[in-house]
Amino acid sequence: MVVACEEVWRQVSNYVDGEVDPGLRTAIDEHIRGCRRCAAVLDGTRNLIQLYGDERMLEVPLGFSHRLHRRLDQSMRPSLSNRRGFLGWMVATAAACLVVGTIEVARSLPFRGPQLRSQQAQLGNGVPPDLLVVVADDGKLFHLAACPFIHEKDKRRTITAAEASREGYTPCVRCLKKYLPVTVGEWTTGAETTAAFREPPLR
Repeated sequence: MVVACEEVWRQVSNYVDGEVDPGLRTAIDEHIRGCRRCAAVLDGTRNLIQLYGDERMLEVPLGFSHRLHRRLDQSMRPSLSNRRGFLGWMVATAAACLVVGTIEVARSLPFRGPQLRSQQAQLGNGVPPDLLVVVADDGKLFHLAACPFIHEKDKRRTITAAEASREGYTPCVRCLKKYLPVTVGEWTTGAETTAAFREPPLR
């Protein structure tokens, strides 16, 4: 029977205690004769057992027992431990109040929403989130597929309005006008937008 170093390391404690079967013991003996590393591990294990088995190794200093009993008596006094327990609970309660207060303050602040890609952009809150829209990778707006105002037609892709809003795109005020709130000073009318869909723009 041949054993590897890992098997010797796993069995070294049992080997020292004489708790391995005779076949395995013979194989470990043969392995140790030819392997310096495993022989060193075995010697180290034997030395360690010998050191901890020696009563002189763990001799306690004079008066240790008396100091230990005095210390235990001091720590068992109820008034001191109760005071420490109360202070611990107070600190934990103060920390919990601080966390809850921070959360409430954060919730009361206005949500800023996604960073828009255009200064004149309007949030598309009224646009149905599952509506399929077209975006250009370098553009700032999302459009309906038939919108003639889509730029860079070679770099466009179709996604939902919700995805477009998450990516920072805003709705085109021409083709998605019916979903947007009316603003003062709007430069197109519904008739112009409808006409734009019927006739391709002049270039």
